[in-house]
Amino acid sequence: MKLIVGLGNPGIEYQFTPHNIGFLAVDRIAEQCGVTIDNRHCKALTARTRIGNEEILLAKPETFMNLSGMSVLELARKYEVEPQRDLIVIYDELDLPLGMIRVRARGSSAGHNGMQSIINALQTEEIARMRIGIAPDDPRKGGAKYVLAPFRKSQLVAVDETLHLAAQAVNVTVNEGIAVAMNRFNRKNSESKESTE
Repeated sequence: MKLIVGLGNPGIEYQFTPHNIGFLAVDRIAEQCGVTIDNRHCKALTARTRIGNEEILLAKPETFMNLSGMSVLELARKYEVEPQRDLIVIYDELDLPLGMIRVRARGSSAGHNGMQSIINALQTEEIARMRIGIAPDDPRKGGAKYVLAPFRKSQLVAVDETLHLAAQAVNVTVNEGIAVAMNRFNRKNSESKESTE
């Protein structure tokens, strides 16, 4: 079984904020698979589905972002998931522009508290992850206030396109492997960025 975890904060006030784009990405995957993430256990909302030949558990920890590792550790133990092989974590990245994603097989948290909590809980950095860009158009408008405020109406088309891209990248990661996903989606992001410069 593969465990796909989106990071965010529970509560209606955080639902459509940049910091919750990991939750939104997992919701998009669930929607495409025809399931609803509403089974509550291991401090998370979950849903079981399939992507290709793989059995998948989609999860949204309800511990608040900074304690995500508590839930992920419980889920990994309950479902006997090998983190280095069967876990994908999806979360927001303030250093990437909205519309861009980055797929990585391992690495540090780069200061993301939710990812750091998971690394600490699982005691490994060998965790596949997808970072979804949320940087504002104007860098001076970043920070805690920005990531916890709802997306502006002008951003919604870009958010929708990004969630579609993220779901595609998860599909490729599960079916063809993370190396293929990194090659296809990280390069695609670079090319689209270059074409706008």
